[in-house]
Formats: sequence, structure tokens, C-alpha cells
Amino acid sequence: MKNIRYYIALSFLVIFTQCQDFDEIEKNPNQTTTAPPSLILTGIQNDMLESPWSMEHRWNQYWCCNYNYYGNNEYSWTNATLKFQTLKNVLKMEEEALNTGAKALNPYSALGKFFRAYFYVRMTQQVGDLPLEEALQGLENTTPVYASQKDIYLQVLTWLEEANNDLASLIAAGTPAPTAPLGDIFSGDIYLGNSLLAWQKVVNSFTLRVLISLSKKESDADLNVRNRFNAIVSNSAKYPLLTSAADNLQIYYNGSTSLYPTNPGSKGLDKGRYNMAEMYVKTLTDLEDPRVFITCNPAEAKLKAGVDFDDFDAYIGASSAESLDDMASKAGKGEYSYANQIRYYGTFNGPEPALMVGYAEQCFNIAEAINRGWTTGNAEAFYNNGITTSMEVYGIKDGSSLKVTGADETVLGEVAPSVTNYLNSIPVKYAGNNATGLTQILTQKYLAFFQNSGLEAYYNQRRTGVPEFAAGTGTGNNGVIPKRWLYPSAEETVNGDNLSKAIQSQFGAMGDSKNAEIYIIKD
Repeated sequence: MKNIRYYIALSFLVIFTQCQDFDEIEKNPNQTTTAPPSLILTGIQNDMLESPWSMEHRWNQYWCCNYNYYGNNEYSWTNATLKFQTLKNVLKMEEEALNTGAKALNPYSALGKFFRAYFYVRMTQQVGDLPLEEALQGLENTTPVYASQKDIYLQVLTWLEEANNDLASLIAAGTPAPTAPLGDIFSGDIYLGNSLLAWQKVVNSFTLRVLISLSKKESDADLNVRNRFNAIVSNSAKYPLLTSAADNLQIYYNGSTSLYPTNPGSKGLDKGRYNMAEMYVKTLTDLEDPRVFITCNPAEAKLKAGVDFDDFDAYIGASSAESLDDMASKAGKGEYSYANQIRYYGTFNGPEPALMVGYAEQCFNIAEAINRGWTTGNAEAFYNNGITTSMEVYGIKDGSSLKVTGADETVLGEVAPSVTNYLNSIPVKYAGNNATGLTQILTQKYLAFFQNSGLEAYYNQRRTGVPEFAAGTGTGNNGVIPKRWLYPSAEETVNGDNLSKAIQSQFGAMGDSKNAEIYIIKD
């Protein structure tokens, strides 16, 4: 009898399921298929975050690892991790804004253009050519053709121009009423407090970064970098820019749900295993730059030898090119400076925000453009303003008194630096719109990028050769600083033919090599 009931039930189940659409049956009624655009925006912004004290900043030659268990200082990257999934989320954000009844022009559509530009620049800087027009089509096109890097930058510049114009139109129209569709009301912004004007400034400042990164292509009529740059800095009404560090695209760590990368919890692991890099420290000490007193501890061996804490000779960084064995031995003897232990390990929220696009960089970019003859203006004023802004991050200003601490966290004494005297010192005072002045601008930009803006210090060095990065045993790659990342290995499987064509057209017989030059850095 039990078997009869079982077969009757089974027969009923088979008949029932045959009458149903399986796609409908498998849907989970408790799983949402939509999300407010503000929530997707927050996820996209999290993908923008580039934290300080990372591998990127070893490759920027700001600090070094001297303990093999935690890695090394080699440029050991291989395949790039691209951000096409994030770009899919950008498309979804725009779609969900429209689904709420938003107008075609809305805050999310305007910022969507900026995010496209931002992530495409990040990706193409790493590898070169990328799928563009045929990208992000899912199963409809799993083998998109590659666009040249030049075409990618032309599209990026178009997106940025459109983003600026769209944001200007939205701002002029006023903030939508609370009863407006959700997609017309901007929210979910974790960086700039839902201010469209603040985002418009960031868009234009980022555009200056993109244009200055194309300096080797300044004669290209299509890219037209000179005139594009000049148009932005000459028309503040149409292209508002950052006006101070308060406008920076950045986020502070809260010390609870988001912890500063170095903090009291990591102090025990990091103690003695990471020291400062010579490229950063020596650049500071050669200029007698007071930032070294704040970002670094004096080398313990120097203090024991009688060198004063306020003597620039007390601050020593290890060459990133040095073998790990030598660096570990010397670090163990106290021959190298560490990152300021109190400043960078003293709290869970840290002393500085995670900075992605900043006012100091903008100042240096404008100074560089004036030096190159792209636009008119006072390069020295922008140069000085960039330095002053960077100094203020560390509390350095005329009349300030700053405590200097040792690696054991004891207070060694105080210094009273003068920013005015620093700006007027022989190695720092702007030499004019010439090659020496350009090197000064690029050097100060490097110092201002300390532990912020991801790999911008490396990208600027790759473009200009300033400063001259250390290369040797410690940096790996046969003593050569690589020029790019390899394409993702999965692309060889799913889109191999188009990838091969892109590699051949860019690099020829050299192939998909870390040492190959991408378009924007070729002379």
C-alpha cells in the first residue's frame, strides 16, 4: 500500500512539473532581482578605493619589506586584474535609476560616464589595448575585438567631457524634490556627501590627470591634449576644479568597520619587518624636507652614533634594489628608518584618509602644463601651492612645532620648520619653465603622492623617468623596472584570437611582456 501511494505521488509530481516552466520554478521568490541605484553606487565607489601601505606603494618605492615571510620588493606582478565586473555594475546602476522612473539625464547616468572613464584609465594603464565598443555585452558577444589605447583615451576624454556637461545641467536644474523618482535623487555617495558640484570638480581634476599622462602624445592632433588642457584651466565657470584639499576625492577610516591598513593590531606583525625606501627618504633629506621628520623615524644606529634626531643624516632608507638578505641584516642592526610608529600605528582610524584624486596633484599637473607651454599662468605659484598643500597633511606650516619620535615611540624632541624658507631654499626654489623646473615639479609630485593615489607615482615615473627608480637584485625582473602587466590568463581561453591580434599589433615579436611599452609611453 505504501508503494502504491509513493508511485501515485511521484506520478503527480512528474505531471505537475511537466506543466511548469522550469525557469519559473527555479526562481527564488525571496531573492531580489533589483537594487536601488544608490546601493550599487556605493559598491562601485568601494571598488575605487586604493589603500595606503600596500604593495602598490612598495612599487612606488616609498617603503620596503625586509622579511621574506611577508614578501619582498620585487616587481613580481604578472596578469592584471581588470575591472569589467565593476563596469557591469555601472551599467546596472544606470539601468536601475531608469527603472525607478528617472529621466534619461540623472545623477547616476552623469556619474556613470565618469566611472567608465576612471576604470578604463586604470585598466589601460596596466595592459594597453582593451575591448571597448563590443565590451560588456555578456553572452551576446563573448569575443569582443580590442580597441587601440589611443581610441580608448579618445573615448575616455569624451566621457569626461559629457560627465562635466551633464553634471552642470543637473546642478543648474536644482536638486530634485524628495517626491521625485529615486533615480533623480542622488544618494549613497560615501565620498563627497552627495554633492554634484563636488563631483564635477573631481571629474575635471581627473581629466587634467588624464591629459598630463598623455604628455608624450602632445603633438597628436586627435588627442589634442594641449588645447583640451588649456580649455579646462582657462574656463573655471564651465570646468570648476578643486579649490583646496577639502575638495579631495578621499575617504577617512572610521576605526571600527574600516580600519587604517597599519594600526595597533598590525604593529606586532609589522615591527621591524618593514622599513622606509631610499628613493623616498633620500629625496626628502637631499632637499632638507621637514616631511621626513613626520613620516619616518630616525635610524636607531644613527642616533646611537650621536647623530641628532633633527639632523637629516639620521634618516636612512633602504634601496629597493638591495637584496633581501642585506636589507634584513641592516634593518636588524637599526641602520634603516621605519615609518613613524606613533603616527601610522597609533590608532585604528589612522592619521590620513585614503586619497584618490587630490588638490596637491592638481596643482602640480597645472604647473607641469605651464612648464611645457600648454597653457599660460604662474607655474611657480602652482608648484608652491602643491608643496604647501602636501606639507599641511602633516601639520607642517610656518610657526608650527612638531614632535619627533623614535622607533621605540619615545619623543626625541621638537622641530619648528619654516615652509617659506623651504620654498626659497636653493634646491627647492622653482628654477623656471625649463628642464630643471620640470624635474622639480615632478619630484615634488612624487613626494606628495606618498601613500596615496594608488600607482600614480609609478605611472608618473614610467612616463617621465623622475625620480630615477632603483633597480637591481631586490626589484627582480633581471634588474629592469617593468612597463606593464600581462593580460588576464582567462582572456587567452575565451577570447584568444582577438587577444593575439591586440598583442601583435602593440608589441610585435616581444609578445605579452612586462617590459613592452604601451602606446602612451612610447616616444
